[in-house]
Amino acid sequence: MSAAEPLPDPLSVTVRAPAKINLYLGVGKVRPDGFHPLETLYQAVSLYDDVTVTSAEEWSVTTVAEGPHVDLDGVPDDADNIAVRAGRALVAHHGIDRAAAIHVAKGIPVAGGMAGGSADAAATLVGLDRLWNLGTSDEDLLAIAATLGSDVPFALVGGTAHGTGRGEVVRPVADGGGWWWVAVFDDRGLSTASVYAAFDLGEYALDEIAIDPMRFQFLREGGGNDNTAVLVRNDLENAAFDLRQDLERGAEAVLQCGASAVLLSGSGPTLLGAAYDAAHAREVAARLTERGYDKVAIAHGPVAGAHVVTYE
Repeated sequence: MSAAEPLPDPLSVTVRAPAKINLYLGVGKVRPDGFHPLETLYQAVSLYDDVTVTSAEEWSVTTVAEGPHVDLDGVPDDADNIAVRAGRALVAHHGIDRAAAIHVAKGIPVAGGMAGGSADAAATLVGLDRLWNLGTSDEDLLAIAATLGSDVPFALVGGTAHGTGRGEVVRPVADGGGWWWVAVFDDRGLSTASVYAAFDLGEYALDEIAIDPMRFQFLREGGGNDNTAVLVRNDLENAAFDLRQDLERGAEAVLQCGASAVLLSGSGPTLLGAAYDAAHAREVAARLTERGYDKVAIAHGPVAGAHVVTYE
């Protein structure tokens, strides 16, 4: 091949995308368009989905579970899957007629409040952009991501970020790092729509959802201290606990097992116990396991957003 000829497309590209947690989630009253205004502090943590894309004659998606905490019931294997929708949105943006086979190795729990579907969408966008050498700008990728779901833009950005609007407007913020979390997964998923419905029914929305500057200062100082309990907030927590009283008992158990703070992850049902360091996280996880919580994992943050891990 001469130097002047373009390189061929790779056979496949694998992209890793992280789970997200909401360190802070302030939720306002529902807007006329049906969405709730949000103020949130996102953090990407070290639980991942790996998405491999390969050119194909037609769109397809397969999903496999990576770990006992992942239940694939309810994950669509057709055009309704958000990864396929992401691929179709990308080709529509470029006005091209291409398709891909998408393989998802899922380590992020399904319907667990950790934005696993959003991670898959972001990974698909990055993977297909590299697979087909499309050169999509970051601005355009973020714009496409925002049409797919409120958490998808953050899955591209990763790290720690301030989210506004309905969560889709993201701006990276300074984070001192060193955050350790014990994730307690649940066998039963909890739909985001049902939690928001309970939130509205319970009239839990507060007039003030803006993030106090103090919380940004705590972020800059990093984890491993007692500020975590003051930093975290989730306005959906009471609504989720209304639907699932066992989650409230689980949150109490996380604290009793030594976590410095406990947080419902997004709309739930995953619970997050804060730890001072890796050793403390292992201690908390071991105590939870002794109490019968058999789906527990340790994660740290912040980590990078969707990024290529294999290109061949």
